[in-house]
Amino acid sequence: MDSIQITPQCVVALTWTLKDTLGEVLDELQDPVEFLVGGDDLFAKIEQALQGHEAGERVDLHLEPEEAFGDYNEKLVFLEPRAIFPDLLEEGMTFEGVPAGGTQEAPRDVLYTVTEIYPEHVVLDGNHPLAGIALRLHLKVERVREATEEEIGSGTAGTGFFTVQREAPGDATLH
Repeated sequence: MDSIQITPQCVVALTWTLKDTLGEVLDELQDPVEFLVGGDDLFAKIEQALQGHEAGERVDLHLEPEEAFGDYNEKLVFLEPRAIFPDLLEEGMTFEGVPAGGTQEAPRDVLYTVTEIYPEHVVLDGNHPLAGIALRLHLKVERVREATEEEIGSGTAGTGFFTVQREAPGDATLH
């Protein structure tokens, strides 16, 4: 069986190690996850770097904030009254939009993370946890296959690159 080279409209299974520029490991993915190349799953710079590679090959990348999660935006940080939040509240919890009774000007379609809790106020941050950080990404191409018509039509293999999943408060993993 000939190995397939990565081109747009194929699905690539990747594992990776993600580090900051100081070499600290931010995330490690050991079980391969599939992404649609030419869809909405991967950052453009990652897609460009993968072109022409085959299963078994490794790709090392440096991503500036604007090529990854964007620059840190202080306008997405809000100080909200403690009373509008549930009694059980921990740093690291997330809210889709600012809870009712909060800042009206805050964008509603943003995922906010509780970053600090005070007796009277709570700090909500709508930035991605990796916003403003330059990243080093060490990718391994595990498998490459043709994309299905359904995957091409939806623009995804079902996995957006680095969407934040939280298993429990304060336990953030990036997949």
